[in-house]
Amino acid sequence: MTTMTQTSARFREFKMPDVGEGLTEAEILKWFVQPGDTVTDGQVVCEVETAKAAVELPIPFDGVVHELRFSEGTTVDVGQVIISVDVAPGSDEEAPVPAPAQEPVEAPVSDEPKGRTPVLVGYGVAESSTKRRPRKGAAAPEVAAVAAAVQAELNGHAAPAAPAAPEAPVGRPLAKPPVRKLAKDLGIDLATVVPTGKDGIITREDVHAAAAPAAAAVAVAPEAVEPVAAAAEVVDSTASARETRIPVKGVRKAIAQAMVGSAFTAPHVTEFVTVDVTRTMKLVAELKEDKEMAGVRVNPLLIIAKALLVAIKRNPEVNAAWDEANQEIVQKHYVNLGIAAATPRGLIVPNIKDAHDKTLPQLAAALGELVTTARDGRTSPAAMAGGTVTITNVGVFGVDTGTPILNPGESAILAVGAIKLQPWVHKGKVKPRQVTTLALSFDHRLVDGELGSKVLADVAAILEQPKRLITWA
Repeated sequence: MTTMTQTSARFREFKMPDVGEGLTEAEILKWFVQPGDTVTDGQVVCEVETAKAAVELPIPFDGVVHELRFSEGTTVDVGQVIISVDVAPGSDEEAPVPAPAQEPVEAPVSDEPKGRTPVLVGYGVAESSTKRRPRKGAAAPEVAAVAAAVQAELNGHAAPAAPAAPEAPVGRPLAKPPVRKLAKDLGIDLATVVPTGKDGIITREDVHAAAAPAAAAVAVAPEAVEPVAAAAEVVDSTASARETRIPVKGVRKAIAQAMVGSAFTAPHVTEFVTVDVTRTMKLVAELKEDKEMAGVRVNPLLIIAKALLVAIKRNPEVNAAWDEANQEIVQKHYVNLGIAAATPRGLIVPNIKDAHDKTLPQLAAALGELVTTARDGRTSPAAMAGGTVTITNVGVFGVDTGTPILNPGESAILAVGAIKLQPWVHKGKVKPRQVTTLALSFDHRLVDGELGSKVLADVAAILEQPKRLITWA
């Protein structure tokens, strides 16, 4: 149900919707329109950030923007009016007096039972008085560029090559909202970007090409680039300060709450195994040359994901959840495979729906789409809901292994360490082999040590002898 009100026949208001499931507030990151701009039904007018993701909001009617009720960086409760639109411009009806951009106001305390607010997705969000401080500023462009580079490294994607620069156009730059957001994250003024898309539209490659010289300039500057972790907003700090305070908000706040809740609710057990994955690496090299895998990205993570899915098929009891309210163990007959991804906004865990039903090429395509969407900051709340098990690849950072914390509501998480050339006893002789360490954390309320050990052993056995993907499938 769309959240909007009608103040008169001429002016209509659009309220902050619940863009997830039960979210109570969102921060306005960017307005794509200004008073006086013409909008059409379905046009994206702003981008907001919730505790789960950044989401673009479309307006549900045509008209001319009359008023923006909140400025960028303001946190707004679900149900508050954020924009009003003149749906009958040119009529003689007197326009309402615009209210200045405002901060969220504490709701009065009442003994009356609170109603439910219509939402964009579903219905039934309770009112909330939770507030957060306004956004003080955007992340530094050079830091955002480094964050994007690290995410590309995490996912194994190389930065796209800069296209040839045609003659620059004149007029307001044309670009889709995701491209505008990318430019904002990289600190690129779209007016300075030379478009190569059809009809003069700026593409993602154009923005990356414009960012390349800026990144090079940062590299030769005498000042060192801040670490990626500093991409979070920093306030109240000076050059001589010995401490820096970073507001806990948005995705970081959600991560903290989820990890604390998981660590102190589910009794974690972590088991480890070191395995020779030389044959798996050979299989990856062969699949890259296979015409059936053309157009999709093939990497070790793909085989590891498939190995985990086979292990779950052989040990289905591990794919479950603990229902505390009903004191039940809920067996899942499907696998929504989560892939932990580091993004400039923080850690997110989108999942591949019904991964158990996918062929290897389909799984590869789904992994590629998931990674690209996460890297671009376009992962939706729905894509992060309903996961059953998760894989986290800490090996991309050169780490041997770790003790991962369960994603809330899931029963197991597999950590994959760095794949390194090490001395290994193979066929009675010590030889250099490609070796990695796997770590499986599981909820000991519903997964016993025997079950957890079988799952981890099966994954290791498949990676050691990939032909088991066929014999055990």
